[in-house]
Amino acid sequence: MNTVVRLVLRILGIGALVAGGLALALAVLAAVILLAPLLFWVAWNVLDFGHAVGLPELGFWGIVLATAFLVLSWFGKVVITGVVFLVDPSWFANGRAEVHWPEPTFRNFVAAAVLALLASRPHAHGHKARRREARSLISDQGGNR
Repeated sequence: MNTVVRLVLRILGIGALVAGGLALALAVLAAVILLAPLLFWVAWNVLDFGHAVGLPELGFWGIVLATAFLVLSWFGKVVITGVVFLVDPSWFANGRAEVHWPEPTFRNFVAAAVLALLASRPHAHGHKARRREARSLISDQGGNR
């Protein structure tokens, strides 16, 4: 085979591998972005967890904001709260919702577990970094004896 053809095939092979990896990463990201609100909708509206705690069903934007509130960091939560407060301040003061502890049913347990899953996922990355720091601290202390 010609060396130029061989070089082009090698480059295209690596390019296809990189493009496939990028496409897979984008597909996973899109699935996560679409899956989180779907899980929240199932827990809140389908399993009626909202009604179980004394809150109304949520529409599309309510589900998107509530999901983002659960999965974002502290700063994201502050921004969402600020936006909601600026857009409709009466939302905080209408006093119509009477929140209470849900009945101890299996349906409410599953709904609470799904919401807890959504709320806990992003924080796993911070714990890995702390473990790495602790390991490096231990190894540094062991080497200085």
